[in-house]
Amino acid sequence: MKIFNTLTNHKEPFVPLVPSRVGIYVCGVTVYDECHVGHARSAIVFDVLRRYLMYRGYQVTYVKNFTDVDDKIIKRAADEGITCDTVVGKYMHAYSRDMKRLGVGIPDVEPRATEHMSDIIRMIQAILDKGLAYRIDGDVYYRVSDCPAYGRLSRRPVADMQAVARVEVDTRKHDPMDFSLWKAAKPGEPAWDSPWGRGRPGWHIECSAMSVRHLGATFDIHGGGKDLIFPHHENEIAQSCTATGQAFARYWVHHGFVTIDEAKMAKSLGNFFTVREIVEQSNCPEPVTAEVLRYFLLSTHYRGDVNFAPAPMAAAKAALDNIYDLFIRLSEPPRHDSAPGTSFRNTLTAFQKTFEEAMDDDLNTPRVLAECQHLRAEVNQGQQGLSREERRDVRETFRRCGAPLGLFQLDEHTWSFRELSFGAASCRTAADQDCTDEWIQEQIQQRAQARAQQAFAIADSIRETLASRGIILEDRPDGSTRWKR
Repeated sequence: MKIFNTLTNHKEPFVPLVPSRVGIYVCGVTVYDECHVGHARSAIVFDVLRRYLMYRGYQVTYVKNFTDVDDKIIKRAADEGITCDTVVGKYMHAYSRDMKRLGVGIPDVEPRATEHMSDIIRMIQAILDKGLAYRIDGDVYYRVSDCPAYGRLSRRPVADMQAVARVEVDTRKHDPMDFSLWKAAKPGEPAWDSPWGRGRPGWHIECSAMSVRHLGATFDIHGGGKDLIFPHHENEIAQSCTATGQAFARYWVHHGFVTIDEAKMAKSLGNFFTVREIVEQSNCPEPVTAEVLRYFLLSTHYRGDVNFAPAPMAAAKAALDNIYDLFIRLSEPPRHDSAPGTSFRNTLTAFQKTFEEAMDDDLNTPRVLAECQHLRAEVNQGQQGLSREERRDVRETFRRCGAPLGLFQLDEHTWSFRELSFGAASCRTAADQDCTDEWIQEQIQQRAQARAQQAFAIADSIRETLASRGIILEDRPDGSTRWKR
């Protein structure tokens, strides 16, 4: 298996620190608002990485934190006239709800910054003891100029890093590049006792302390969005290596942005869709919408940016419809059962090999999904001649290889063939609003009666009317008729 390592800027063979065991730390959300699709992508990317490592036989310890003390949380609490604890509790619950909706597994450890104050204070003191931090009026800053390796993750020119550092100017700092490890208490803000006075930690030190506490000074994979490379992850490396005297994370994995009209989706820009909005407005059951969103996001390689829009979401739904439609047909008994053929077994074996090759190649999920559609088309062509055992093997192969992606796991008979209608994603026009499920069933019944009476012209006319409304009919061998939009 190979993973692209941001630290080396290369795709590298993945060799864990301890054979057969993998430790992963991912920067989680700051719990001050609802989760948007960008958060969903991060959760799904690392959920897939974790699942696939387990599929490959690794024992995985997956740690993903909550930032539960932050300026944004404090501001939300002040704006709403409630406590920070109330804000945190509300949005931690919302996050857990959304992850469950998306089929994202619960991490092995979900640490909160406020539960690790002793770890944070010890790490800051270790940095001070080594002379790479300094105190000013109850604040503690890391001295970047004393860290020669600073910048190796982001590979940014010094001038660019200084420009970012000057966004929040503090004239007391020895250098604009220096960053906060501890912030002195301000009136009305949450604070904790420390050797430097009451205050709260800087954001960067929280993740360092939590990852080292649960995975050790050196661990396998550290992940997050590419917007965290600088300064957050750069600062984590500097302070962690200084505090422990050891190497920090060995592989750095970063995913691309979710964009709206090619601009990064972000709450600060106001251009975001929450997971809750998507699920509740989709016109499909939650598990269906979850698989659609996963399919859509996994259709682009995790390191690339993906533009969120109605059309590709609808395309993802249609692609999944086709596979679940195949499952339904494969669940029906064959017309003439026969012994499984060697050729078909070879087809499924080759597919699974290709699946693993693609996933081993830095989680190449777009290739995997393309191969799934190729297999579906191949099975469709020869479906009538498949034995009962071969039909079962096809479904099991799809589900086994789909499990690391969180796809193809629903019962085919409960899959909804209704259209996905999130916002502008609905392809129905105003003239089609009377095209309800009940009306469609009435048309199908009338067509069945016409066929029984051999009034084929009427039956064909009804089919054409439905087709003009985007309704596809499929007459089954048992005489029934299925439909989908």
